[in-house]
Amino acid sequence: MNLDLENKTALVTGSHRGTGQIIAQTLLDEGAQVLVHGMTISQAQASVEELGGGIAVSGDIVTHSGCQELLLACADYPVNILINNYGAADPSRWQPKGGGAATENDPWIVAYEKNVLSAQRLIEGMLPGLIANGWGRIINLGTVGSTSPNSRNPGYYSAKGALATMTVSLAKEVAGTGVRVNLVSPGMILTPEVQAGYMQRGLEQGWGDTWEQVEAHVAKDIPIRRISRREEVAGLVAFLCGPQADAIHGQNIKMEGGQLGLVS
Repeated sequence: MNLDLENKTALVTGSHRGTGQIIAQTLLDEGAQVLVHGMTISQAQASVEELGGGIAVSGDIVTHSGCQELLLACADYPVNILINNYGAADPSRWQPKGGGAATENDPWIVAYEKNVLSAQRLIEGMLPGLIANGWGRIINLGTVGSTSPNSRNPGYYSAKGALATMTVSLAKEVAGTGVRVNLVSPGMILTPEVQAGYMQRGLEQGWGDTWEQVEAHVAKDIPIRRISRREEVAGLVAFLCGPQADAIHGQNIKMEGGQLGLVS
């Protein structure tokens, strides 16, 4: 399917690795110009070399100054697609050791900086240009855990919940401008780290000694009987970037294999 992205320019945050890199690759394959972001320029350049294409840009977007650095690096390019892929599921808990007043290193504050403000600052920086152009796409990456969390990592899931709310608010703000805003919320995604972790656990628990056996056990309660792939998330994101998705706006699209409430 031709997604008609040949004349589009996309910034994909956190595309120096992981799912973000797969999203960047998918957009490159569809003919888009892609700004490949790393927290450092060396990360971005290494990813561009691995991808065989793209333009390296950088900025530590956990901070306000880092977001400004990235916006400045992108200023010379006609960005009309912003994909806020960057985020991090750092550990947090309801009963932290020591208690007391929150500090700037508090896991809840750090989670908000990484998963909400990193996106909000870039959106505010790029939104005037997107609106002036009369066409644009903003796609945020969330998680199904923001609507069906359990007790672990509450800071991360709460931040992603805020990102979901922010997405809906933004969609209403840009009504009538030609800019489309959506959230993609995967469940568990098969990454090398996830596979390695489950393989070790599977060997210890006797689930099997091949990935096929271990995945069958892990995914026994998932209707599609497997873990979602990064390429599938990237494919959905790429579709939302194209003109065929023009009627999709303000949505939280979940990709969790049919099991509502699966925590990633």
